[in-house]
Parts: sequence; structure tokens; C-alpha cells
Amino acid sequence: MNIARTLIATITAGLLATSAFAMTQPEYKAAKDTISADYKASKDKCNALAGNAKDICAKEAKGHEDVAKAELDARYKPSAKADYKARVARADADYAVAKEKCDDLSGNAKDVCLKDAKAVHVTAKENAKVSEAQAQPADTPAAKGAAVAEARKDAAAEKNEANYKAAKERCDTLQGDVKSKCVDDAKRMYGQ
Repeated sequence: MNIARTLIATITAGLLATSAFAMTQPEYKAAKDTISADYKASKDKCNALAGNAKDICAKEAKGHEDVAKAELDARYKPSAKADYKARVARADADYAVAKEKCDDLSGNAKDVCLKDAKAVHVTAKENAKVSEAQAQPADTPAAKGAAVAEARKDAAAEKNEANYKAAKERCDTLQGDVKSKCVDDAKRMYGQ
């Protein structure tokens, strides 16, 4: 009997909390229109620039729009999946801008820049996956713990792989034994 009351109280509190933070359809539409207007204004400002600076500006404007839309969706229909999508949108936007900034470089410096950007992107996406696993409900605490542990394990492997590739790319400017030592150090550091 006491468990039933606790369960009902928990469900009621959850529903009230969700409805208190959820947006109405008119609020959602107004916010979406504001995001579109902000994107158009930001994009128009980019037209005054030239070359890669214009490209970077355009990627930043598009990234801000994508992130704002994903965060708006997460506020409109709150869920672990919506929060995950917002985190991934932020990671993707940051990655697009970082890659564009790498275009100002050339040769190995550009390659290293791209690998570093990819490593940061992978890290952000994997962290989002772990957060999503932590937010997901589970039948038992043990099941949730296992799911989170698995997500962390997978995330660590992906992050290490991306960081290893970036570290290895830095070694490409070296030659001979120094390059071999650099690659070996990177393998050791990132468990490859």
C-alpha cells in the first residue's frame, strides 16, 4: 500500500514537472520563427566577408541555428533522446566550424587540425551517448549500471581511437627512429 502511494506520488510529480517546463504550441512556433530570423540575420552578416572567413561565418550561423532548433525541440518535448540530439547538434556544429577553420592551413598542419577537430567531435558525441545512457530508465539499478558501464566502455574506445589518429598525424612530420618512437608513444598513450 505504501509502495503504491509512493509510486503515484512519483508519477504525479513527474507529470507536473514535465508540464511545468514543456512549451505550448504557440510558444514553440514563436521560438522557431525567432531562430529562423536570427539565422537569416547572421547569414546576411556573413555576406560582408570574403574567402574562408565568409565560409566560417556561414558555418557558425548554420551551427547556431541547428543547435537552437535542437535545444528548442528538447524544451518542447523533453526526453533523454531530445537532450541527446541537442548535444549531438552542438558537437556537429562545433565540428563543422573547426573543419572550416582548418581550411586556412595546409599540409600536415591542416591534417593535424582536421584530426584534432575529429577527436573533439568524437569525444563530444560519445559523451552525449553516455549521458543518454545515464538518463534512460531501467528495470533495475543493476541493469542501468550495466548499460552505463557499456556506454562508457564504448565511448572510451572511440575517443582513444580518434585521439590516437590525431597523435599519429602529428608524428608524420618526423622521420626515422624519432617518428617510430612518436607513433609508439601514441599507441601506448591511447591503448592501440
